Amino acid sequence: MGEATAKTLEGRTASPPPNGESGDRPPAGRPSRRGPRTPRRPRLWFEVLLIAIGYWTYSLVRNAVPEQRADAQRNADWIWSTEQTLHIAVEHTVNKAVNSVTWLIVGMNYYYATLHFVLTIGVLVWLYRRHPGRYGAARLALFATTAVALLGYYLYPLAPPRLMDGGPGFVDTVLVHHTWGSMASGNLADVSNQYAAMPSMHIGWSLWCGVTIALLARWVWVRVLGALYPVATLAVIVSTANHFWLDAVGGLLCLAFGFAVSYAWYRAFPYRLARQVASASR
Repeated sequence: MGEATAKTLEGRTASPPPNGESGDRPPAGRPSRRGPRTPRRPRLWFEVLLIAIGYWTYSLVRNAVPEQRADAQRNADWIWSTEQTLHIAVEHTVNKAVNSVTWLIVGMNYYYATLHFVLTIGVLVWLYRRHPGRYGAARLALFATTAVALLGYYLYPLAPPRLMDGGPGFVDTVLVHHTWGSMASGNLADVSNQYAAMPSMHIGWSLWCGVTIALLARWVWVRVLGALYPVATLAVIVSTANHFWLDAVGGLLCLAFGFAVSYAWYRAFPYRLARQVASASR
């Protein structure tokens, strides 16, 4: 009886699986129930090229959007009126108060001009070197955030507070203090779309940096600085009269869209992926 059983089991083992598939791998066409998508190892030359082309395209499209001055002024009046209704229209008070402290507002002008680019690139480089398994998903979130912002610039031209015709009289701190804290002030105004204020990518990018640093940095003090970075950026964009509070809300919504796109592609948020890229299977 034992011998008959052995023959039966042996026969079952030797019998070919249905559809002629090999028994050591799943049948072709069967849906895979994998977890997060396996990230690929980033290639330096490709990433540098991608970021350069991406930023060039972003600048080109942003500045190619027609400067619809009448619509931008009308939208600015609506934003200001809405904020007054919500009792959050304190941008003018903040702008006037901070502008009275010369060293502070000059520092904010340079903060506005530099950290937006420098820190974002720095975080990308850090992710590439220390968290290659999370880099692709985080980069996709940033790119999707930026792409949807372009749609906002096109559909909703908005004059920043410092360019409002009918506002309470905001101070353009770059012009007053002769600094280069804004691409839309001074000599650079002719090559930059001055009415692309909604949404604020200073907030979108700084929130992306802040979340990334706060969740992935090793040291607690670095995480705290990361969490404070978008808060400081919010104070800067309001103090320099470059944005309304609601522009920051627009930047937050764009970032939420960016993370949703990244999650849909990788089936996980960037910070839930493995730190290192999995080794190629044999």
